[in-house]
Amino acid sequence: MKSLNNPVAGSLILLAVFLSLWQWGPGLMGMPEFVMPNLTRVIVEFGAMSQHSNLLEHTLITAFEIIVGFALGALLGVVIGVSLGLSPNAEAILSPYILALQIAPKVAFAPLFVMWLGYTIYPKILIAILIVFFPVMINVLSAIRTVDPDMVNLVRAMNANRWQIFRLVEFPSAMAALFSGLRIASTLAVIGVTVGELVGGNKGLGFLLVNSEGQGNTAGVFVAIVMLTLIGVLAYAAVVWAEKRVLHYMPKANLSTV
Repeated sequence: MKSLNNPVAGSLILLAVFLSLWQWGPGLMGMPEFVMPNLTRVIVEFGAMSQHSNLLEHTLITAFEIIVGFALGALLGVVIGVSLGLSPNAEAILSPYILALQIAPKVAFAPLFVMWLGYTIYPKILIAILIVFFPVMINVLSAIRTVDPDMVNLVRAMNANRWQIFRLVEFPSAMAALFSGLRIASTLAVIGVTVGELVGGNKGLGFLLVNSEGQGNTAGVFVAIVMLTLIGVLAYAAVVWAEKRVLHYMPKANLSTV
């Protein structure tokens, strides 16, 4: 019962149970190693890939693509979200095209970007930008549209100009929604880059995943998945950390990590 009152202890217990099931579960169920390798086999493969497959280099490449794609996609989402939020006419004109871009499957763009830009980091970054952009844009747009009009009128009554109204009222009011969008986007950026590397990559964790799959190396596939998951967790944690620093004045209940 004490672990229920201590989230950290509860999480550690759950992690220990999961790792134990991973270690001994496949053997107890009689699953062959090429179907489900146990934890020890994955750890051994991690060491082998670190020595012979440049695992660290591929991880850093993927992390760089995720960071750049996330940053550019978030910036684009903020700019367009604010612009559409302040201009209903612009939203009416552009929203059908933005929606169509969001509905179009991002996987379909990956081969096209590879054909245009080759086997470089740019197709992966572009896919990440496309995936990150929409949740950030929608959250910012909705927040700008729902700003308290009384606050706007109060600042306007103090002879504030349009820029001051935006800087002092509208944008601060949108910060909580912005970080909610950034939380979602931080995980989606990992998906976008991975899709790009799976379709047309010769470097990165997605490439290692495909390469291991082609060799029938299930443990290698799990190593790539684990590394991608760790990058995603760190990206999400970084957003939560920044949110707590920026929105420190808000109630803690609004800053939970879930």
